[in-house]
Amino acid sequence: MFEIRRYTDNDSAAWNDFVKKSRQGTFLLDRHYMDYHKDRFTDCSFLFYKKEKLYALLPANIDGNTLWSHQGLTYGGLISNEHGTTAEICTLFDELMPILRDMGIKKMIYKPIPWIYQQLPAEEDLYALFNHCNAQLCVRNVSSVIVQAHALKWRRIRAFGANKAAKEGIVVQQDNSAYPEFWKVLEDNLSQTYHAKPVHTLAEVLKLHAAFPNNIKLYVARYNNVVIGGVLLYIAPQVVHTQYISATEEGKHLHAIDAIFHKILTEDYRTCKYFDFGTSNEDHGRYLNEGLIYQKEGFGGRAVCYDWYSINL
Repeated sequence: MFEIRRYTDNDSAAWNDFVKKSRQGTFLLDRHYMDYHKDRFTDCSFLFYKKEKLYALLPANIDGNTLWSHQGLTYGGLISNEHGTTAEICTLFDELMPILRDMGIKKMIYKPIPWIYQQLPAEEDLYALFNHCNAQLCVRNVSSVIVQAHALKWRRIRAFGANKAAKEGIVVQQDNSAYPEFWKVLEDNLSQTYHAKPVHTLAEVLKLHAAFPNNIKLYVARYNNVVIGGVLLYIAPQVVHTQYISATEEGKHLHAIDAIFHKILTEDYRTCKYFDFGTSNEDHGRYLNEGLIYQKEGFGGRAVCYDWYSINL
């Protein structure tokens, strides 16, 4: 039923055009975003054609004998348009599995696109995973999401923090020139707190912002003209997502993050459909950072799961 092709660079324009018209595609699935770290991953994405028309996409990479969809992205499941049906997408997976086996793939890790990103219902892939692929849930991370049309009242500590920051003279603004200052804050905070580094380097995030200026925006809080905190937003058609949140010790004391979210949530993005604070887990979802999620839930965020599935081939 389907003609299944491996992605090549010659498919870039067709891929990006399909993502823009799909039910659940975001700029993270655009090849200009995916390929910023192409040197780290062996791409093994697929295009599915039905009667010579592009029907679906699967962003993926190979690591050893495992196919990931996609290892370098927060999510990367099947991308489809309004013509995708449950029976046909079940057939699509039935026809993909033997191709993967012939390639020597032993396992597939599938990271479906969370439902909040779906502009139309698009969970045919989840049914196919269960009913045709014997997939097992292997990772469950929990994110905190606000439905802005039904936003909950902030906890007193968050409202107090925003008010205190305002009284202290904290200035919050969206500032595309502040990436170097914020990245120093972010790197220092991650190093001291988690002995970790940001997923993106400063050079990479500057390159991505240049490619997607309307989708990647930085908000910073300044005190005495010095950046003491910031939030980097990823903006999809109906979801505004926090990619990075960080503050200096002084910024934490002065509630800089509360001030930033007051501007984002009650002013600049008060009409967005969903606001996603991101996950609060470590160890593939087994450890919940209760302090981190307490902060996010204090703004009114409630749980949406980011799942991974394992398919034994």
